[in-house]
Amino acid sequence: MSTKHIWEVKAKNTPLLKKKCNHCNSDRFYCSDKFRLNAQKKNIDIWLIYRCVKCSNTYNMTVFSRIRTESVSKEFFNKFSENNTEIAWEYAFSQEIRRKNNVEADMESVEYEILYNNILVEDLIKMNSETISFQIQCSFDFNVRISTVIRTCLGLSSSKLNLLLDSGTVYFNEKPLQKKYKIKNGDRVTISKKTLIDIYLIGKEELLLRTADTQ
Repeated sequence: MSTKHIWEVKAKNTPLLKKKCNHCNSDRFYCSDKFRLNAQKKNIDIWLIYRCVKCSNTYNMTVFSRIRTESVSKEFFNKFSENNTEIAWEYAFSQEIRRKNNVEADMESVEYEILYNNILVEDLIKMNSETISFQIQCSFDFNVRISTVIRTCLGLSSSKLNLLLDSGTVYFNEKPLQKKYKIKNGDRVTISKKTLIDIYLIGKEELLLRTADTQ
């Protein structure tokens, strides 16, 4: 049996585009979360508008080009017209859209937060299951390493993280964990409860002994 927990990784902003500005010396553009639509007869073009981080010069990234108006549902069309933020972020994070536009994203520019519940060693000891499982929830892919998520959510130092990852008892999607793996929505981490307890207790016993000696 395994006890399950959720680790949610939430982006705070969309990635910048690596693009030279033809008005200044900047090489980064940010997503404005706004669309430009142009309808001609039975065809429509839709772009996602980016702006230079220095001078606000615009760059329009193509989302749809010369498509039939009837191929876009009324609901979807309204979202584009109303500059729906959720849709804008979906296309701003889309690797396929960037590939079609021959542009590259600066994924290091994405800030994020991780929502999780703290796990106490006392709670682990009380668990009946032999393993503890963590499911990743992440709406977008932006190159976050699984090792970073594990270290943050379990509150481990670099040395304890390495001990855990080298223990051979950490599995990622039911396969041995690779430290450089980048997370995706739905990924699952499974860790031996005993190993995790042992990692948490390293150094704690020595601290208790030093405290006892000083009293």
